[in-house]
Amino acid sequence: MLFSIFNSERNIFKLLSTKSPTLISNIKGVGDYSKIKGTAKFYEIPEGIVVVTEVFNLPERKTNFFAQHIHDGENCEDMEKIEGHYNPQNAEHPCHAGDLIPLLSNQGYSWSAFLDNRFTLKELLGKLYIIHINPDDFTTQPSGNAGEKIACGIIEKR
Repeated sequence: MLFSIFNSERNIFKLLSTKSPTLISNIKGVGDYSKIKGTAKFYEIPEGIVVVTEVFNLPERKTNFFAQHIHDGENCEDMEKIEGHYNPQNAEHPCHAGDLIPLLSNQGYSWSAFLDNRFTLKELLGKLYIIHINPDDFTTQPSGNAGEKIACGIIEKR
């Protein structure tokens, strides 16, 4: 069934070139990382939600992997007050609905697209899209030892 998104009727590349996302998060860096900018776009298809991220000016790191998560919270003004990962099923990490695949930076630029069926667009509205300084280790509870929050955006209607 997952393979069906690549058939002629639901080609992922056709989706990205012809359909506007329903939700978007305008990502902005914070503090020492204020140069980070980007977007996370959310498209609904029958198999779930396609998440497309494009991020510029990520800092150079040893691995160039960065954790990206969806967090509960109201705004990006005070990163210390942002709540934990979106986790409506009260699952252990890394099975929170807000645990996303890692970003891989190439000279500060990252682009990714993936399909996720652990949340709906309605559930995401108003949540926070967060980039962390470290990659997620997919083990440490409750948040994968991802480190400092370096960029944030509110997930809003487009």
